[in-house]
This record gives sequence, C-alpha cells and structure tokens, in this order.
Amino acid sequence: MTEPTDPSAQPWWRGAAIYQIYPRSFRDSDGDGIGDLRGIAERLDHVAELGVDAVWICPFFTSPMRDFGYDVADYCDVDPIFGTLADFDALVARAHALGVRVMVDQVYSHSSSDHPWFAESRSSRDNPRADWYVWHDARPEGSPPNNWQSVFGGPAWTWDARRCQYYLHNFLGSQPQLNLHNPEVQEALLGVARFWLDRGVDGFRIDALNFAMHDPLLRDNPPAPPSDKPRTRPFDFQVRKYNQFHPATTMFLERLRRLTDEYGEIFTLAEVGGDEDNVEMKRFTEGDRRLNSAYGFDFLYCDALTPEFVAEAMATWPDTPGSGWPSWAFENHDAPRAVSRWCKAADRDAFARVKLALLAALRGNIIIYQGEELGLEQDDIPFELLQDPEAIANWPLTLSRDGARTPMPWTSEPSGGFTTGRPWLPLGAANLARSVARQAGDPGSLLHLARRLLELRRSHPALRSGALRNSVAQAGLLSFDRSSGDRLVRCLFNLSGQALPTPPLPDSARRLLSVNGGSEEGLPPFAALYVEL
Repeated sequence: MTEPTDPSAQPWWRGAAIYQIYPRSFRDSDGDGIGDLRGIAERLDHVAELGVDAVWICPFFTSPMRDFGYDVADYCDVDPIFGTLADFDALVARAHALGVRVMVDQVYSHSSSDHPWFAESRSSRDNPRADWYVWHDARPEGSPPNNWQSVFGGPAWTWDARRCQYYLHNFLGSQPQLNLHNPEVQEALLGVARFWLDRGVDGFRIDALNFAMHDPLLRDNPPAPPSDKPRTRPFDFQVRKYNQFHPATTMFLERLRRLTDEYGEIFTLAEVGGDEDNVEMKRFTEGDRRLNSAYGFDFLYCDALTPEFVAEAMATWPDTPGSGWPSWAFENHDAPRAVSRWCKAADRDAFARVKLALLAALRGNIIIYQGEELGLEQDDIPFELLQDPEAIANWPLTLSRDGARTPMPWTSEPSGGFTTGRPWLPLGAANLARSVARQAGDPGSLLHLARRLLELRRSHPALRSGALRNSVAQAGLLSFDRSSGDRLVRCLFNLSGQALPTPPLPDSARRLLSVNGGSEEGLPPFAALYVEL
C-alpha cells in the first residue's frame, strides 16, 4: 500500500504518540497524597513539551476504589478524590490550548457493585434492570453455573442472597459483569460515551474489551494444554473460550463507531488480552466501521526484548488494506516497568535509551506510560504497603502492579514534588534520582532524548505513519525501514550487550539520530541509529 506523503492527509491519531496518565500517581494538588485532575492540569506543560499528540487518562470516575477506578459506580461523574466535573472541563481546556488531545478510559465489561444499576438489578428477578448483569441459577447441588475462573483468583461467580442466584464477575467480586447482550445496556453505555464526547474528549481507550460479552449458553471452558509457563491462578488452567471474545462484540463496536463518527476524528483504542488477542484485535479494527486501533500485551509481559520478538510482533500487522492499525505499549499501569524486566540493573540507563528509540520507530501508534520518558524502574513495595488487590490475593506469586504505579518524581526531594502530604505509595530512591527536574537540566538525559525522538517522529512522515519494510532480526541486531513516498528512514538497534558492526549503508545515507554511540561504523551495546536514505 502506498502511504500518503502529506501528514495532513492522515487523521490526527494515525501514528500518534499517546501519553498515559495514571491519575492517582501523576500530581497531587491538595496534599492528600493522591493525584488529582487539577494536578494533571498543572503539569500538562511537561506533557506538551515532550511532544505527544494526546494524553490517555486512566479512570477518575466515581468509584469505591477497590480496583482503583476500574470499578465504576457512576460513569458520568468524577470521584471526589480526583476533583469535580469542572476540574475535568478545565483540564480538557488546558490540554487543548497546549495542542494536546484528551482520551479517557471506558469500562464497558463491568461496573462496580456499588453502581445504582447493580443495586437495582440484584433487588429482584423482575425489576427493570434485572437483566442488566449476568445472573444465573445454581447447579442442582448449589455450585456455580459453570467452571469459569476470575482473573484475580477463584470462581468467576458470586452467590447473591437477594436474588438467590449467582452473578458473573471476570475480575473482583465487586466488579459484576454487565450484560452487553441486552440492548438497553448498550444504549446506556453509548449514552456514557456521548456524555464525555459532549465534554470535549478526543478519544476512548476501551478497557478489557475481550471480556465485554460472554457465551449466553454458559458452556464450560476447556482445560489449557500443558505449558512451561508457571500457573499462579486458577484462571491460568483454562482456555478462556466462552467467557471472552464473543462474536456479537463487533456489532456493539459498530454502534459505538457510528456514534463517535458524529463528533469528527474521535480515536477509539481497544485493550485486548488473552490467547486469541491478535485474531480479535483484527476483528475489532476491521474495515472502517469498528474501532480505529487496538493493542495487546505483546510487550507488556514478555520476559525479554529480542530482535526476533519485535519482528514477529510487527509482522502481525502488515500494512495492507483492511488489516487494521496497531498501537504499541512497552509499559503501563498493569505491567512491571520494562527496564526492570528486560535488562540487568547495571544496563538500565543505556537500555532505557535504546528501548525508547525503538518504540518511537515502530509502525503504529505508540503509548508512553508516565515516567517512561525518565527511565523509571519497578519500585519494590513491601507487603504491608501493598494496595493492589491482585497482588495481595496472590502474594507472593504475582508481581505487584503497585511497583509501576508509584508517584511521578517531579523533583528529587523525598516526596518527589508529587505531594505536600504522604504519598499513597512510597517513591524509591532510584526513581527519585531520575526526577523531571534533574533531567530537565541535563541535555544528555533520557528526557531530552525522548523529546528529540518524538520531534523526529512527528516531523518525518516515514516515521509517523509510513510503511514498514525490510525487517531483519539476527544476533542481537534489529533493522527495518520506514518509508513514505520517496522518503526512507532506516532504523537499526543493537538490543544486546555486545558491540555489533553496522550493516553496510549507501554513501548517501544521512544520519538523523544516534543513541548510545551508534554510528555508521558500529553499534556499541544498546545503541541505535536512524539514517535517511
């Protein structure tokens, strides 16, 4: 497929760099130790200077916070710990003034058990919202309706004495599954989307989309085949065939797309996990009637960043008509920091640079998790300070998500300039040493490199939205070309700890970027080189 040479011919989101903000940990404006919407607005200059196109803000909606906002009790209001709707409106206005678009999470697969919809649904079997959640009678001997297991451990069913039935929950017992097979539920959720679109948001990241619809026949999941991977939860012992990826999900997505199209270039991004994620991401983004893009967990949970793994992941999204447009994330609020997964401690500073250079060169949208531009590592949170319900329930076999959710270090003082109070999670000394203030004053820092990388990506159509060609992965070296019209950029990465020769380049090659000493003569350990051919 021939890519347009004019970036303006593309929708704003195609090739965008998106900055993920976890509100609890970005910036606290009122001293209670928890980040908030005003804190985000106060620090949007940092995001704009980084050079991203949009921010994705994790849930800030009314919630009991048992899963820190992904258990929504009111989809159309702001939880008081984060502020007010007026604060959100001010944040959107500030972002737009800085040229940054705003995306928010939409959690359509489940709500909080505190939501008024669920309170009514559980009150009887014949109330107006009785079928808004997934209810079913017990088996004759009183056990749950089938063998489905929760992501967070234990059966995916909880008995409710009010209805004398079980309700489904794929996550916590306090996160009952919405019944999206019910047209009334779909209408309610589309109304939620319209509410935020009317407030000026530019896109949605849709949480856990693969869980949005279930098999109405409630068939048992088959056992998972033998595997060398450790199984720490009952959830890992099944092929999740019937509690995920129901075909009717795409029809709901087409309804959502028709709604978002009423508002212009609204970007819709699906989070998709599971054994069939690549297949389902293609279905969810097929053609121009469904979502714009999707991302999975290719990189979020892999043990090593190898040239072969990157090449295989990119090959699943060929740039052919109708094949969809990918998004990529190396880190997020649910996964351990990449520098703590993918390299030795002594190599983290160098590795963080080559990792960011690789992310900026990938074909698709790229998602930068707050602090990734600083090279933050995974903080070690002792058990007595854990907040993450999954980690607490599966201790010590599940690595805590809290270690990637610790507050953003704006300064190197003990509170990191995050709060004037006591932070909800502690900040580690290594990450305090990587603070924004310290790196902003150092032209050789990772922060300055991140700004340079995003400026290059934004200014070169080949890097932002061009085709990907000639991918080669061998012996620690990854090489590929990005092209748009007659512009071609070759990107080379040494992902190993050993020096490698640079493959031959034409005499006309013009260097665009060197990372960690990468040059036409050689690639030191963890070096990168962009050249225009």
